[in-house]
Amino acid sequence: VPDDLLLGLKFIFGPSAVPALDLVDQRSVTRVMAPSGRTAYQVLGSSGKLYTCYSSCHFCTCPAFGFTVLQKSESLLCKHILAVYLSEAIGACQELSVSEEQLSSILLAEEEDEG
Repeated sequence: VPDDLLLGLKFIFGPSAVPALDLVDQRSVTRVMAPSGRTAYQVLGSSGKLYTCYSSCHFCTCPAFGFTVLQKSESLLCKHILAVYLSEAIGACQELSVSEEQLSSILLAEEEDEG
């Protein structure tokens, strides 16, 4: 990443920029697609936990998103969502095609983890 672009990312996204780029470098972002066209993203976080992100509604299941983005409004997004956007922009997403039932299971598993 050129220095001027890196500086711009850090200026706009603050402390999420460099960790997000690390996730992109590690190819930690997977686009999960069902035949209907429904799509979600799974990001393997630096802690080894898998987070589900939705670029269509700008949401991540990680605790940082809930706290710094939703509760405190201190950031525009978490490193996982930024990694999704950057991976999409440069074509670095892993691809995983699943059935509708499998995608539903992925989405429901996240709800069970939270509730």
